[in-house]
Amino acid sequence: MVVIGEKINGAIPSVAAAIEERDASLIGELVSAQEEAGADYLDVCAGTSPDKEYDALCWLIDVVQEHARKPVCIDSPDPEMLVRVFPKLEKPGLVNSISLEGNKCEILLPLLKDNPEWGVVALCCDNSGVANAWEEKTAHAFTLIEKAAEYGIAPERIHIDPLVLALSAVNDSALNFFEAVRRIKERYQKVNVTAALSNISFGMPARKLVNQNFLTLSMYAGLDSVIMNPLDRELMGAVYATDALMNKDKFCRKYNKAYRNGQIGAKK
Repeated sequence: MVVIGEKINGAIPSVAAAIEERDASLIGELVSAQEEAGADYLDVCAGTSPDKEYDALCWLIDVVQEHARKPVCIDSPDPEMLVRVFPKLEKPGLVNSISLEGNKCEILLPLLKDNPEWGVVALCCDNSGVANAWEEKTAHAFTLIEKAAEYGIAPERIHIDPLVLALSAVNDSALNFFEAVRRIKERYQKVNVTAALSNISFGMPARKLVNQNFLTLSMYAGLDSVIMNPLDRELMGAVYATDALMNKDKFCRKYNKAYRNGQIGAKK
C-alpha cells in the first residue's frame, strides 16, 4: 500500500497559519513526522486564495524539499498552477490532479508526457460533478486511462480515485466505491486505485472508526494507494495488518518492522 501523507495542506488551520506567517519550522516538522510514520509521498497543497497560491506553493515546495527524502505529490485544483510550479520540483513524484472537468487533461497530460518518471492522480468526475453509481465512476476511470494512453502515459503511472461520497449523505457510497475499484482493477490490473480516506466519514461522529474500516474494506477490494494522515498510528496499523492478512507481506516482515520502529502499536 502506497501512503500519501495529507498533513501539508492549507485547509488545515495550523498549516494555513504557517503558510501565512512563513513558519518553515512547522512545515519541516510535518515533513519529518510523516516520513518517519511511513508516508511514501508528501501531498503539498497551499489551499489559499488564487491570488496567493503561486507564492504560497513556491514557498511550501522550497521548505518541503529542504527537509524531505520522499517525493512530493503536488496538489492544486488549478491545472495551470501545477504547470507554473512544476519547474521547482527537484525529483519525480505525483501531480494531483487530472479529471474530466474543463481542460485539466489537455493542460496536464502533455506535461506528464514530457516527464515520464512522474505519476498522476486522476479523479473520476466531470463537469456535472461526482457520481455515486459505480457504473459512472468506472466509465470515468476508463475514459481517463484511455485519454492518458493517447499521450503515452501507461496505467501504472496513474492513481485513479473513484471519489467516495460522504456516508452520512449517501448511504451506499462505500458499496459503490468498492465495486468501482473491483471493476477498474479487472480491466486495468496495472493501474493504481487510490482514495482520499477522510471523505467517507465527513459529518459523522467517531470518524476514525469509519475511516479505518473503510480503509480495510477498500484494500480488500483492490485499493493500491491512499491519501491519509500517516501520523494516525491506528490507521497505519490497519494498513500494515491488512497487507499481511492479504498475503502481501511475506512472513509479516513489514508489519513487524513497523512495530519495532514504533510506527504502529501502543506508543513506546
